Order: sequence, then C-alpha cells, then structure tokens
Amino acid sequence: MDFSVDVKHVPLCVDLDGTLVATDTLWEGLATLLLKRPYLLFHVAFWVFKGKAYLKQKVASYTDSSAQDWPLRKEVLDYIEAAKQSGRKAYLVTGAAKATALELSNHLGIFDGVFHSSEQENLTSHLKAAKLVTEFGEAGFDYIGNSRDDVVVFDIARKGIVVSPDSAARRWQELNDGEEINVPLPSPNTIFKSIRVHQWAKNMLIGVPLVLDHNLFEMQAVVAAIIAFFSFSFFASSVYIVNDLSDLKADRAHAKKRYRPLASGALSIPVAAMTWFALVAASISLASLLPVQFILILTLYAVVTTAYTFVLKRKLLVDVFTLAGLYTIRIIAGAVATFSELSFWLLAFSIFFFLSLALVKRYVEVSELGDDDNSNVVGRGYSGVDANMLIQGGISSAFAATMVLALYINSNEVIGMYSNPWMIWPLVPIILYMQLRIWILAGRGQVHEDPVVFIMRDWRSQLTMVMGGALLLIAMV
Repeated sequence: MDFSVDVKHVPLCVDLDGTLVATDTLWEGLATLLLKRPYLLFHVAFWVFKGKAYLKQKVASYTDSSAQDWPLRKEVLDYIEAAKQSGRKAYLVTGAAKATALELSNHLGIFDGVFHSSEQENLTSHLKAAKLVTEFGEAGFDYIGNSRDDVVVFDIARKGIVVSPDSAARRWQELNDGEEINVPLPSPNTIFKSIRVHQWAKNMLIGVPLVLDHNLFEMQAVVAAIIAFFSFSFFASSVYIVNDLSDLKADRAHAKKRYRPLASGALSIPVAAMTWFALVAASISLASLLPVQFILILTLYAVVTTAYTFVLKRKLLVDVFTLAGLYTIRIIAGAVATFSELSFWLLAFSIFFFLSLALVKRYVEVSELGDDDNSNVVGRGYSGVDANMLIQGGISSAFAATMVLALYINSNEVIGMYSNPWMIWPLVPIILYMQLRIWILAGRGQVHEDPVVFIMRDWRSQLTMVMGGALLLIAMV
C-alpha cells in the first residue's frame, strides 16, 4: 500500500452503527417497533425470511426515530470535523437502511456522500469493502469502524481507525497498530444501572405485614418474605428495561435520563433483551416456591406496570394513583407470601402515603421545567402551571395518611395486639415530619430522584424509620 499520498486527498469513510452512533439502529428499531406495535410480529418474521437487507428497510419505514434521536459520539464527530477542516472529504458508509442513513446525513450536514443498504443489498463486511474499493480504490481511503464486520474493510483501507471496538476489531487494531478514537467505555456496573438495583429498596414493603403481624421471628415466614422480595425485585427490574426501551426517544430529550445505559447506547439492545429474559425467568422460578396467590399478585403487578409503561404514565393524575397502587400491591404480596393478616388500615395508609410521594416525583419533574408555565414534562401529562396543584394534593395526602395512622392506633385492633399501644402515638408526628420534610426539600430543589429512593438514602429519614421500628418493638413488650 502507498502511504506517501497527500492525506488531504484521502477520503474519510465512517461507519454508522456502533461507530458514529453508540447504538445499533436495526436492533433499536426492532425493539421499539415490537413494543409499540406487537401485532406486527408476524410481519417481522416475514421480513426476516426475505433477508437482512429487506428487514432493515421495512423496520426503518415503520419506526418514527429521527436523526436527532440517535446517541451520537461526539469524539467521532470531532474527528470528522477535523478531517473536513484539513480539506478532506468525508463519507457515511453504513449497512443501515437508506432512510436512516440519509436522514442522519442531512441532519449533520458534514458528509460529502452516503453509501447505504438497499432492499437487495446489505452493505456490510465484504460488500462494503468491495463498494469502497470500487469508489476509491484499495488503500484509497481511511475507515472508521467498530466491529467484526469492519475487519475486512480495515484490511483494504489505507488506515483503519477503531471506535469502541468489539473483540475482533480490537484484535485487528492490536495486530496492525491501528489508530483508536477514545470514547467513554461502559462501566462494569452498566447492567446494574439499567436494572435499577437501588430501586429494590422499595420492595422492602413486602416485609411490612410480617412485622406488623408479629411474625418476625417465625423462620418459615421470614424465608418466604426473602423469596418474595427477590422475586418482586427481579420482575420490577425487568419492567425497568422495557420502560427504558419504550422511552428511548423521551429519555434522550431529557437532561438527566439521556445518560441511562440504553438511552446513551452504553447497553446494547441484545444484552438488554437477554437480561430481561433472565430476570423474568428468575422471578417466576422464585414465585413458584410461594403460594399461588402470590403468583396472581405478581401477575396483576405485571399487567398494571405494562399498562403504566405504555399508556397510564402519560395520563394526568392516573399515573400517580397507579404508582400509589403499585406500592400497595407490594404490601399485599408480602401478606400473601407470609400468610400475614392484611389490615384495612395499613392499605388505606399506604395509598395516601405513597400518593403523596408519587406527587413529589411529578412535582420535581415539573419544577425542572423552570419558569415556563406552558412547557410540558416530556412523556407525561403535566405542565409548569400544575406545580401548585401538585403541592396541594401531595401535602393533603400526607395529612390524610397521618390521620389514617392516628385512627389505626386508636382502633381496637391495635389495643388488642400491643401491650403498650400508647407507645405507638409518636409515630404520628414522625411520619408527618418525614413527609413534610421531603416536600420542603423538593420545593427547594434538593430532591433530584425517586422520593422513595431519596428516603432510603437520607440519614434523617432512616433515623425516623429506626425510631418508628423501635417504638413498635417497645409497644409489643
């Protein structure tokens, strides 16, 4: 190969999937298509039968992703811009569908030409290499790629440049001393971030009936509660994956959510799908060890969360009532798993308490809109003008929860269960303090996450929970 040629006359050819964008447009298109239009499954099967090239074109024609939706790699864009400023031409050379490639090229406005797949030809690997040799000659171009399919193109390019390479591209780069564009690599805990392990704290609600029914020292009930906790946690994590897939477009338009593993491209669609399957399988396996009623509750949770993911979370107020109900379902599941008594008072308290926290969550999202009262929260049914109403509803729910707790403490049920029921009364101001404090902090802009997770991480909230638990134990003695 002749390396003496003036670099200004060597075109720079750039791959799309996994290189210019940190995702695979086909996998992402398939995932969003089947989540939003599952009835097209048989169509997809037919497209697959007709070949990958045909599949790409059809998927692109059915999805509504636009050029600004893709997670572009800034480092690659900077490399292309530098090449353009030095007088070089740049070409987008991709196996992606025609519509995807042209729309992105037009959006960026930095490419001098585009080569893409058609319904008859999947422009990857050897076909891509042959196309580039025809256009520019062997060693007549530089090529930026990332995968096994790109290795044959690296071999006939003047210079191969890797970006976030897979094992085959990495091996080629090491053997040929190839150039690398350094991009942030996914951290080892990328999967843990995607399944929101920190959100498992919510499922500790499963143990509430066990504690209130004084079964904390019955080993069989404790083991059942632990099994139920992990079954619910695994299933809830699988729901987060589906939720993130369905919200890719909205998340990428959000200042913080765009850094989520799937939205940023740090987690690939195939890995996410395999993780989802493993979580569901583990959840069902554990649930099979518990009473059949628990499986029914888990099924109800699955139905409600699915409806929430695709419809209910976009409905004004319906979303927060649904969230409050989902927290209460966890308590019901715990009672069923451990054969504990389920108190009406507990369910009423749960609904009002978690409705208040759900309203905090929406208030935080609305407050992030700034001073524009007419702007809307992306993917939600709220606008800036709703902030005051959310505050009023949330604080009212906090007082309602506290009132239910006060009535419960004064009921015959408590008097018969506790030796010193009067010791439970301090729980009333403690619970009210916890709720009002989080509302005050939200108003100050100091709550930036799920309020339930905030409570689990906040040492003052933790202290109030410890005090509440101690009061219950003392009242039992």
